[in-house]
Amino acid sequence: MTICLVIPPSPFLLDERVFMSLGVLRVAAALEQAKVGVEVLDLSGVSNYLDAVAAHVATRRAVAAPIYGITATSPQLPAAVKIAAAVRAAKPDSHLILGGPHPTLAHAAARREAKTGGSGRGTRAMAALRWHFDVIVAGDGERAVLDAMRAPHGAVIDADDRRSPYWLSDADLETTPFPARHLVDVASYHYKIDGAPALSLIAQLGCPFGCKFCAGRASPMLRNIRTRSAESIVSEMTEMHRRYGCTGFMFYDDELNVNTGLVDLMQQITAAQKRLGTEWRLRGFVKSELFTAPQADAMREAGFRWLLVGFESGSDRILDTIAKRAARDDNTRCVEIAHDAGLKVKALMSLGHAGESAETVAATTDWLLDVRADDFDASIITPYPGCPYYDEAVNADGCWTYTARNGDRLHQREVDYIAEADYYKGRPGDGYVSHVWTDHLTAHDLVRERDRLETSVRERLAIPFNPSAPAIAYEHSMGQSVLPPNILRASI
Repeated sequence: MTICLVIPPSPFLLDERVFMSLGVLRVAAALEQAKVGVEVLDLSGVSNYLDAVAAHVATRRAVAAPIYGITATSPQLPAAVKIAAAVRAAKPDSHLILGGPHPTLAHAAARREAKTGGSGRGTRAMAALRWHFDVIVAGDGERAVLDAMRAPHGAVIDADDRRSPYWLSDADLETTPFPARHLVDVASYHYKIDGAPALSLIAQLGCPFGCKFCAGRASPMLRNIRTRSAESIVSEMTEMHRRYGCTGFMFYDDELNVNTGLVDLMQQITAAQKRLGTEWRLRGFVKSELFTAPQADAMREAGFRWLLVGFESGSDRILDTIAKRAARDDNTRCVEIAHDAGLKVKALMSLGHAGESAETVAATTDWLLDVRADDFDASIITPYPGCPYYDEAVNADGCWTYTARNGDRLHQREVDYIAEADYYKGRPGDGYVSHVWTDHLTAHDLVRERDRLETSVRERLAIPFNPSAPAIAYEHSMGQSVLPPNILRASI
């Protein structure tokens, strides 16, 4: 039995070949460990991805009920649905599994509605997924995928439950194999940290905080912290260094310093470099109010040069409204500690929260300029299933409204995630859209204010825009469809 795992394109990103999809590669590694044949069809950055899918299905026509496992974030879902339709059209008996963040979030929203005896947006979101896919996997996929391959049409496998046999504990994470990076074309991914060629990893799972804009607050998989030992993390880094020659590492943990053993981890990373006779460059996320000078010093010694911090806003009212648990002064102190240790800070900011106004956007602009952020990202929020903005919104004449504890409101239009990708990144004036608005700013106003902030701060702090990269083109040759090696890899 063989399964083809599919990574859909992410056209909302400026460059799709920066970070590989580690979640699906962890599932691939678990399948290999279970002696199951696995292929990975990596469509990241492939412009005509449906041609690549058709070519792959054509090579499997003789296989009875071929199995495809597709992962999808919410913005990837339209592409995932098109991929499923293309597979089904060419091979009607195919078995189609959907996993990843979007089905996990939709399932969490639907489960929350069921507990209150009702149904709503989450229930409808799940029903839409079950229409297009045979089996839905919510939560950890490493064990669930084995049953999903054999599950009947219409099944939902709930691995997003601490009592589930599919749930991965800390001990399970320790023994689960590292992501099967060899099943994608690692060389086609290009990312550098201070000039060092870099790959990404995840040292721990989950975030325990309750930010109102964040999806996954109702999902145990995304809400519960699960860690592995410093030895395991360093072992993965060492393997990546030896196998792929990388000397840069991007940690994609939600907040590295939620781990109370962060300083010890940094010391072990430093020791590993000395043993290997190398020097690494690192980058990752921290929580501002938890950040300390000892953490900063240890991270600098280990090779960190950049930190990413979700400050979100320069307005204390907005920070309180979103339950960030960090005030403006906490955020300023975090930047000062980082700069004192020789660390650069990329400030991750978001606009469009309940109560957002021209004044709160101006406060964010002023704060970025005051702390002299080394880089920043300013996004307009999009409420996804599983976040309070989405789950707690009330419908009135087609407009969904979330009301914060202080009475500030956020309005949103219904988004058909099956058909519509949310383009929430981009240069000012370049296709940026907002699906939300407040009592003070229309959707158009939010885009205008975001663009104004982006342009003003980058010009005054001399921060360049990030360049985008052209999509890869899958090519037909001489009437035959041949998948180039950077798209399909197999371990059978």
